Amino acid sequence: MDLLLKLLDAQITFGDTQILWREVIGNLFGLASAVGGMRRRIWAWPVGVVGNVLLFTVFLGGVFNTPQAVDLYGQAGRQVFFIAVSVYGWVRWRQSQRARLSSGADDDTPAIVPRWANGRERLLLVASAVVGTIVFAQIFKALGSWGPWADAWIFTGSMLATYGMARGWTEFWLIWIGVDAVGVPLLLKAGFYPSAILYLVYGAFVVWGFFVWMQAQRRERGPQDLETAPATAAAG
Repeated sequence: MDLLLKLLDAQITFGDTQILWREVIGNLFGLASAVGGMRRRIWAWPVGVVGNVLLFTVFLGGVFNTPQAVDLYGQAGRQVFFIAVSVYGWVRWRQSQRARLSSGADDDTPAIVPRWANGRERLLLVASAVVGTIVFAQIFKALGSWGPWADAWIFTGSMLATYGMARGWTEFWLIWIGVDAVGVPLLLKAGFYPSAILYLVYGAFVVWGFFVWMQAQRRERGPQDLETAPATAAAG
């Protein structure tokens, strides 16, 4: 137990700044998961869960006595949501991949075929983004979160982006861009420097991922463009 506590509390010192190794490692797992998501590999989901668990303890700085000692309830709460949605996405992508393999695809075939969300799904995304941000901002403000409105959008946008990835919607990359644009200033002000730097890396990465998915969508979908094919296959 003592060894585990020492590993959890291990820090890197940069001048007067203390940074937890688990913040760095948790974000590296998150980046690895994003790479797996861009490549549409099932392993992206469990890898992401490991990072979520580590980052949950980081963003409750007042509870877990981190160097920042700042509680970002939205940042911490979204890690719990990520774990739940990762289980959903893991199952959905496995079902989709099985359907593709049974239709004659080779073993290296990506788990899903990307698609654009339809009009109804896009409307639901926009409505959820607005309502979710307003509602969670009030909740986080009442809880004493640092930067509740920014925290609320990051939380809501992250939920929608992860759900969109699970559904195979190409738009989920665009939502991540919006999350990163707000997340970088917030995390810099709060002193979570590794997370802020990784958000900058994510910003460039998600633009790349968006174009990769668009190319895959054009390449792998037939002329009939069966919009609901991934969802139907995954629903099993």
